[in-house]
Order: sequence, then C-alpha cells, then structure tokens
Amino acid sequence: MKVDLRQVEEAAKELYIRALKMLPPDVKQGFERLDRAETNATGKAVLGTMIRNIRVAEETNNLLCQDTGIPIYNVAIGAGVEVDGHRLKQAIVKGCERATKEHPLRSSVVHPVTRVNQHTSSGRSVPVINIDFIETPDTLSIEMIPKGSGSENNSWLKMAVPADGVDAIKTFVVDCVLDAGGKTCPPTIVGVGVGGTADLCVHLSKVAATRALGTRCEDPEGAKLEEDLSRVVNRLGVGAQGLGGDSTSFEVHVETAATHITMNPVAVNMQCHSARRARATFTPAGVAYGF
Repeated sequence: MKVDLRQVEEAAKELYIRALKMLPPDVKQGFERLDRAETNATGKAVLGTMIRNIRVAEETNNLLCQDTGIPIYNVAIGAGVEVDGHRLKQAIVKGCERATKEHPLRSSVVHPVTRVNQHTSSGRSVPVINIDFIETPDTLSIEMIPKGSGSENNSWLKMAVPADGVDAIKTFVVDCVLDAGGKTCPPTIVGVGVGGTADLCVHLSKVAATRALGTRCEDPEGAKLEEDLSRVVNRLGVGAQGLGGDSTSFEVHVETAATHITMNPVAVNMQCHSARRARATFTPAGVAYGF
C-alpha cells in the first residue's frame, strides 16, 4: 500500500481538532464508573460538573479544555506500507500547523529560552512524532494526543536501587500522586514506566499514561502492579480536582522494559481527566477515524 501524503496532512489536521473536542468513549465510561462509586459529597458534585462540561463542549462543538497542549503524533507503519519517512513527518507538521491556523486554535508551544510563540503549535522537535512498526499488513495508523501542561508538569524519574524491590516502585508512585495533588486536574490516568534506561523509562510512562482505559500491561508483572497501585491510589483521598474523595485516578497503567542488573529506573507521567486522543487508520479501503 502506497500512502498518499496529502491525506496524511489532512488527517494530522483533523485529528488535532477531533482530539480537542471529543473525549474517547472509554474515558466517558471511566467517569460514569467513578461517579457511581464516589462516596464523598464534594467529590460527587465535582465529578458531576466535569461530566456536564464534557457534554456541553461536545454539544456546542467547543474545546474540552482551553489548553491545546503539546501535540504528539504516534505513527504505526504496517507490513507492505510504502512511505517516505521524512516526507511523512513533514506532512504531519504541516497538518498540525494548519489545524492551529485554520480552526483556529490557541498555540501553547513556545521557544524554551525566548518564550516566543509562533502560533503554529510547532517548533523545534514539536510536534513530537513517534514512529513504530507493526505486523498488520497494508495499514498505517496515526494517533494524536494533545498533552496539556497541567498533566505534563507532573512527571518524575527515580533511579531506584534494585535491592529495594517492588516496594520502592509502589512508594515512589504513591509519593508522586500525593505530590501532584490537584495540580493534574484529577481524576487522572497515572502512567508508570519501569526499567529500561532513564529516557526509555520516561517514554514508557507516557505510553502508559495515554493508553486507553480498560487495557492492561502485556507483561504479567506489570499488570499485577497496575492492579495493586490502582487500588492504593484511590485510597489516598486526593479526589476529583484535589478536593477530596475516592476518585483520584481512573486507573494506574504500567509499561515495563528490561534493564541493567544494577539499575531499576521508575518514571511517573500523568494524564489529566480530559484524556484526549484521536486516531486515523489508513488502509487500501480509505481512511477511518476513531479513538
């Protein structure tokens, strides 16, 4: 399958706008689940306000949140797909810029030193474009995630001592959730990376934080950690918007990688309650949009 880069550009534009305006069904279901289980009156009221905000935003075709975030595009290239990688990245950048100018969206992207905003949601190495390869034949998938600063500012890395074992991982995650408090606009998805190198570990935590609710870590040990930590985190009392209650997090997600015998990196990255994402899948039949 040969990829039409004009369609890629158009999809990159459309995905940014869709992600900012439509919350994935699994996140809506996550709200419903937390609302049913919430026992704190304040927490119940805050969740109700959040749920209404989502409904009003979608009914009026408005943004779910004013923060348009750092744009991230995750690209998965299947077997037999023909595409020029450099031109593919150029098409994604162009689509991102068009979304910001043509919609128009508030650009949240600035130079790290001068703080100059080009009002394109783009800059040096932004949008972030991650490319991976999959077995699925004749398929190109592009996932768009606008990562807001409220969640991204709550990111941590610890080079734990291997001898401290799993308890060190759990303690670090709990400490991070308490440190974040209401700053991440909970309920959150708490992403945890374990293993690898320092940079890979942080990347894994981002992958975990932006995974769909209801999915599980493919590593059985990681899946066990997810279950244990999800239960513990919602006993901390942080609650929706940090105002108390049972709804601190939708779920804790974990991703793991092999690491060095003398290392045990642990990273935490959080996703806010507006866990936005959108996906376009290219096949010989055309382009399909979803989450």
